[in-house]
Amino acid sequence: MREEIGHRTGNADARRKIVLAALQLYCEIGHNKTTVSDIARHLSMSSANVYRFFPSKQAIEETVVGEVLEETVSAATEAARTPGPALRRLATILKAIADCNEGRSAKHGRLQDLVALAVRQNWTVVRAYDDRIRGLVRPIIGTGQASGELRGGSPMALTCCLLQAMDVHLNPSWAGAATLRPSFEKMSRFCLDALACSPSLHAGMPSHVRLEAAG
Repeated sequence: MREEIGHRTGNADARRKIVLAALQLYCEIGHNKTTVSDIARHLSMSSANVYRFFPSKQAIEETVVGEVLEETVSAATEAARTPGPALRRLATILKAIADCNEGRSAKHGRLQDLVALAVRQNWTVVRAYDDRIRGLVRPIIGTGQASGELRGGSPMALTCCLLQAMDVHLNPSWAGAATLRPSFEKMSRFCLDALACSPSLHAGMPSHVRLEAAG
């Protein structure tokens, strides 16, 4: 039993060293220029040894992207614990995600290129990340609806609408892009205002229009 545990621990340590070496090289020279041989050389091991723990370079890249996105999830999770009304908590989550992307783009642009590629190609780790972010946002919207702070509707549908509308600031592919877009502050305020429950907004509408707007 001890030998089996020690073997598993050794494998985990080796995998971790490979991922950290790849992460460093991706930051320094980019994922396109980094080969498995480079990673092996960095660790003073053979390429065959690297392949014992990862079946391909793609598998290493996916693990690295997963670790990078985990940092964003951690920041968003911490932001979700912010006390206060739902709109404030949502704003804090959105800002945390945007700051992670912009900070990574500024400090480690080559690594951000890999994350952006993973997003564009919809890798499995990216889909899992998206699910976790939605899982953070949805219950806050539900809580805001229960308190009367936010408009009615499916919490999941509103979650998806909010994140999609904010995609230009939340998607790693856009980080650092020189493109015409509203500032984060303006876009987040627009989106969060749309979520807020404002009875006066619908006061002058015909009843059937109010029902459609509320749904």
